[in-house]
Amino acid sequence: MINTTINRRNWLKQLGLIAGAGLVSPAISAMFRNTLKGKTILLHSSWQTVNIGDIAHTPGLINILHDYSPDTRIILWPKNKLDRGVEAMLRNGFPQLVIVNGELDEQNKPASTELKKAFEKADFMLHGSGPHVVGEQGLESWRKITGKAYGIYGVTIQEITPDLEDLLKGASFVYTRETKSLDNLADKGIRGEHIAFTPDATFAMHLLDEQKASTFLRQHDLQERQFICVIPRLRKTPYYKIRPNNAGWSQQRIDEVNALNDEHKEKDHAKAREAMVTYVRETGKKVLICPEMTYELAIMDELLIDPLPKDVKKNVVKRDNYWLPDETSAIYKKALAVVSFECHSPIMAFAHGTPAF
Repeated sequence: MINTTINRRNWLKQLGLIAGAGLVSPAISAMFRNTLKGKTILLHSSWQTVNIGDIAHTPGLINILHDYSPDTRIILWPKNKLDRGVEAMLRNGFPQLVIVNGELDEQNKPASTELKKAFEKADFMLHGSGPHVVGEQGLESWRKITGKAYGIYGVTIQEITPDLEDLLKGASFVYTRETKSLDNLADKGIRGEHIAFTPDATFAMHLLDEQKASTFLRQHDLQERQFICVIPRLRKTPYYKIRPNNAGWSQQRIDEVNALNDEHKEKDHAKAREAMVTYVRETGKKVLICPEMTYELAIMDELLIDPLPKDVKKNVVKRDNYWLPDETSAIYKKALAVVSFECHSPIMAFAHGTPAF
């Protein structure tokens, strides 16, 4: 039987231990104070808007900077366009935030006047959280043109090319979001007190759109702590369906990714459906199916809803449009639990005391 009260209490006890440890270790906090104090930071982040986790990296890291180095001034240089309402969310959440746009030219130099000025004005470049050093070109341009210091916060580092190795060795600090990356760095002789683990910046995502969340919950009769959220995912993200010109993928790569996803998608999501069936039948409560990435809106019915028994399906609510992480977080905050094949939805849930799996 599902005992939601006891399970939730136990989970919250564990989450309290996590929260008590703080998002930034004392050593990293000291590094921030010593390295960033009083400086203007050019924050290179905002990799894409098709994933609420990638959106959440940026407000999370800005929040960390405000908490641990409050006298710094932040200029955000997004790698990609802040569309889908993301720019408005950031400006509402951080009224003092300066945002500069601009790409790098063929010589890897700032192509826009405002980006050139940001390179001149800023004292330090900070690379935000991501699945790898996504802004490697930006860091290299900064180092070559300005000669000023830079650091990397909350990334995963797998393959290390000679160029990336040189860039990493010149950084004031490299903080990885899991410890396997530290092993990869150590294998290249990159170690020291300035090389350390720190959680993905999404753990500090604090923006909440309570109004939008309340409206959605009311429309679908979702009561606080009386529903769980379930998020699907394919084994490999089909970026050819999301990005222009098929993301530059060859037909062979498209076929390989589709074959892998088709092989696993049913048996993967059967596990989530089993959890949903058990939850609904034992509690009589509701399930919200929702996306972390835009493409997941198209797979919800096939993989999570259509195969459900009728008595369970009537308790299922489908989120049928994409959302931003401030609304997502406000809804996860009200949920009993989040069950996800994606990694950032659980992170956003944990940030607000909601158990996740």
